[in-house]
Amino acid sequence: MINKLRRRFRGRPSGWVFVLVACVCTRSLVAPVAAQEKPASIVVTKVIQREVQTGHRVVGTVKPIRTSTVGSAVDGRVADFLVEEGDAVKLGQPLAQLRTGTLEIELAAAQAELGVYKQELTEKKNGSRPEEIVAAKARMLAAAAVKSNTAAKFARAVTLFKKNAASDSDLSDAREQSESANQLYLVAEAQWKLATAGPRDEQVARALAQVALQRERVRLIEDRIEKYTVLAPFDGFVTREDTEVGEWIKRGDPIAEVIALSSVDVRANVPAEHAVRLQRGRSVRVEFSEQAGEVFTGIVSRIVPTANTGSRTFPVNIRLENRLVDGRPMLMAGMLARAVLPTGARTKLPLVPKDALVLQGAARFVCVIDVDREASNRGTIRMIPVKLGVADGGLVQIGAELRGGELVAVLGNERLKDGQRVEFTLQRPPASKGAQ
Repeated sequence: MINKLRRRFRGRPSGWVFVLVACVCTRSLVAPVAAQEKPASIVVTKVIQREVQTGHRVVGTVKPIRTSTVGSAVDGRVADFLVEEGDAVKLGQPLAQLRTGTLEIELAAAQAELGVYKQELTEKKNGSRPEEIVAAKARMLAAAAVKSNTAAKFARAVTLFKKNAASDSDLSDAREQSESANQLYLVAEAQWKLATAGPRDEQVARALAQVALQRERVRLIEDRIEKYTVLAPFDGFVTREDTEVGEWIKRGDPIAEVIALSSVDVRANVPAEHAVRLQRGRSVRVEFSEQAGEVFTGIVSRIVPTANTGSRTFPVNIRLENRLVDGRPMLMAGMLARAVLPTGARTKLPLVPKDALVLQGAARFVCVIDVDREASNRGTIRMIPVKLGVADGGLVQIGAELRGGELVAVLGNERLKDGQRVEFTLQRPPASKGAQ
């Protein structure tokens, strides 16, 4: 470009000088802008150097924390199979539906009968209607009038009989009518008292018991209907289908297999000299070739104290938290795992928080900060490749590439580059469980 400008302004000294001055000014303006670019803000912590047990590598297999072969609680024909292999399911989600037509009819009849018993109970609790009480009283008063009239007639018949003015037959008829009227009055009086008092407590109690009995019959049928819907026993994934629509199954026949993968166990066979040095609750770092961009740490959840007689190794379970990525678990049953058990000799080595690791495929780096002499909160990034060892709580042991007290980035480090300028805030490293 300079040569083109020289040819253009040949023979014109003033023009050439102008171009040179413009170039120099432009360069002088750009340089300060670049120099004034603001450093990236990050959070750092100190490398811890202390004595830890070195690791022993073992190979294991991922196992689900729970596996359930879900069976049918009743005999029946499959009306609908609602899931497929690989589907994620939630606790209580229907897996299959059996036919329930006959039970639905029984339920409707039982509910109708329950309604009848409830109405009878309500009738007994409410007692007689005011109109029924009035009618009963009127019948009693009418019977009383008849009783009084027939009693008067009978008294007159007795008087006439004594005067020989009435026959035995007349006296007998008057007596019968009087007694009949008296009995009718007693009946009418009793009916009025019953209408006024309402139903007896025993009758109400019996009606209550009848309603309760019928309600339980309804619940029994509803419970039977619920058993015709096969439900997932926990959150997980369907790994096997054992039936199809239209198939007749018996009670206890398998419907589907469901596994839980919210957490997983890595089952490793550990030689005796290392198994005896393990303790439950110890942190363990686990690697997966399929997940090279992740660092996993778990804890020893179980040490089975019975050796395999062929290999003389002891089964050890390492519990890992799992997570979903695009609806699929990162760690799946059957995956090969390599665990680093803290069972070796004690050696003083550096440890850094898991967040300090920058993962680039199978390579692991940490961002070390070379602090400026003139500014204690600023420095330059130096990318250091590291090899990982045992885990200890939130810390991971690395090789001898770093020294205790050096500063490493733990927040914002995923976007840093070698030689980049940064300003930082210091935080305390996470608590460790210590060398045990």
